[in-house]
Amino acid sequence: MKILLATGNEQKAKELKCILPKNIGNKEIEYLTLGDFPDLRMPEETGKTLEENAILKAREAARQAGIAALADDTGLEVDALNGEPGVRSARYAGEYCDPDENNRKLLDSLDGLFLGQRTARFKTVACLATPEGEYELAEGVLGGLIGFGYRGENGFGYDPLFIVKGKSKTLAELTLDEKNKISHRRKAFEKISKKIK
Repeated sequence: MKILLATGNEQKAKELKCILPKNIGNKEIEYLTLGDFPDLRMPEETGKTLEENAILKAREAARQAGIAALADDTGLEVDALNGEPGVRSARYAGEYCDPDENNRKLLDSLDGLFLGQRTARFKTVACLATPEGEYELAEGVLGGLIGFGYRGENGFGYDPLFIVKGKSKTLAELTLDEKNKISHRRKAFEKISKKIK
């Protein structure tokens, strides 16, 4: 069985390959990436929610590739910012910004707040879609705090700022294996993998 991991983020695809099962029952699963489908064009993330974006990406990738596709959308929700950046996490500092600009804007937005006032969560919504347009959803959440500066070299996005609840480390200070054991993405994709038939 072949399943397309519908993400252009190579680090995310690497994480997913570590998280997802290699077999379902007696079926071996081969996970393909967008690199295996050079003509496939992913849609713009126009959804107003993480769920809408995950569905949009998975359904379109499955339709174009002709095989089942897994996609997700992840947002960082910060309580002091009324849930922002949320669905706009990748574009928090502007439409064509980079992760460092997003991180700087987040730190600036929380300036003056104590650590206990910086509660946040990563939320991932995963979608498994068929070429016929049918889909299933699953959600995973990881709680924590937004630190005062960058810590760690691993991960991507907001990982260097996100201190994991119950730990003293940011996601970027964890190894990939440590991160994958607790991550929001793991929780969502473990749930969705139970729906692979």
